[in-house]
Amino acid sequence: MKAVIAIDSFKGSLSSMEAGKATADGIKRVFPDAETVIKPVADGGEGTVEALVSGLEGCLAEAEVSDPLGRRIKAVYGILPDNTAVIEMSAASGLPLLSASERDVMHATTYGTGELILDAVKRGCRNFIIGIGGSATNDGGIGCLQALGFGMLDKDGKQVGYGAQGLSQLVRITDENVIPELEYCRFYVACDVRNPLCGENGCSRIFAPQKGASEAIIDPMDVSMRSYAELTAGFNPSASPDTAGAGAAGGLGFALMYYLNAQICQGADLIIKRTGLEEAVKGADIVITGEGCLDDQTAMGKAPIGIAALAKAHGKPVIAFSGAVRHGARLCNEKGIDAFFPVLRSVCTLEEAMDAENARSAIADTAEQVFRTIRMFSKTFI
Repeated sequence: MKAVIAIDSFKGSLSSMEAGKATADGIKRVFPDAETVIKPVADGGEGTVEALVSGLEGCLAEAEVSDPLGRRIKAVYGILPDNTAVIEMSAASGLPLLSASERDVMHATTYGTGELILDAVKRGCRNFIIGIGGSATNDGGIGCLQALGFGMLDKDGKQVGYGAQGLSQLVRITDENVIPELEYCRFYVACDVRNPLCGENGCSRIFAPQKGASEAIIDPMDVSMRSYAELTAGFNPSASPDTAGAGAAGGLGFALMYYLNAQICQGADLIIKRTGLEEAVKGADIVITGEGCLDDQTAMGKAPIGIAALAKAHGKPVIAFSGAVRHGARLCNEKGIDAFFPVLRSVCTLEEAMDAENARSAIADTAEQVFRTIRMFSKTFI
C-alpha cells in the first residue's frame, strides 16, 4: 500500500509535517510495510514557511526589519534548497504584531516586507514565494516598494511617509534607484483574496475596519487608492485596480503584481505544485488530508479541498483527519473527501486538546483504527 499524506497544520498544536508523521505512525501499526509519503501543506498564510522549509529540507533565515509601525524587530523567512525564498508578509507587516490599541492603518506600513525581500536578494535568492495573509496595513504596498528602491514621492520630491497617510501624499513614482537584482527576480504570491483595490469591495472598505480604520477614513483612503492606481497605470500601462487580488493585504497584491510582475496564485495550489504532490498522488492507493477543524469554511476551498480535488482527478480515495468537526463539515463529502474523522479521544479541555503530544497521539491512534477498518473490509491493500 502507498499512502500519500498531505495534512494542513493543526494550528497552535502540530505543524503540517508533524501531523503527517503522526498519521504515518498510525498506518504503520496496521500495515508495517506500507509506503507513506508525507507532503507539506499550507495555503499561503501562517505556517507556509514552516511547512515548506520542513517538507523540502530548507533552512530558516533571520533579518532585522521594520514592524508595521516602524519599530525594529527580528523576522524569520525560509530559503529552500534551490534558493527560493519563502516569505510570510505577516512576519514583518502582520496584524498579530500589534496590540488591539496599536492598530492604525493610517501609519501601518509594508516596509518590513520589502526589507525581507531585500535581505533574501542579498543572500542570492531570485525566486520568491510570498504569502500575503494577515496584514496590518492599507498602504497599497508602497512601503514594500520603497524598501526596494522605488521612489514614492510627494509634491516636494521626497519619499512619502508610512501607511495610508503616506499614500494620500503620493504624486509621483520613480524607479531609478530600484535595486538592479530585482530585474532577475520572479515572484509567486499565495493569495486567496479576490477583492479589487478600490470601490465597495476594495481593501479600504472590506478589510481596513478590522485593522483599526474608522468609518470616517474609509472613503478618503479609497480615493487615495484610486489615485495611486492611476499613477501606477502611468508607470505600468497594464495596471488595473479591478484585477482580482489587487486588494489583498491592503493593496500589497496590487504592488507586487504591477511593480514586481508577480504571479498571483491560489495559496494551496501554489504549495501543491511546489511540493510535487500531484506526482505522488498519481501512484497512491489512498490520500489522507485534514486540518485542525473541518467545517463549511473548509468546503469553500481551503487546502484539504484542493488536495481532495487533486486526488479525485486521479481517481484516488480520500480520507481526512481533524481535531474537531463543526457545522457544515458534511459539505466536505461533496467536495471530494470520502470520509472524515475527528481525532479527539475523550472529553478534555481545549488546552489539553492543543497539547502537541496529546494531538500527536490522538492522530496516530485514530489513523490506526481507521486503517484497521480498511484492512478488515478490503483486500486491496493486503
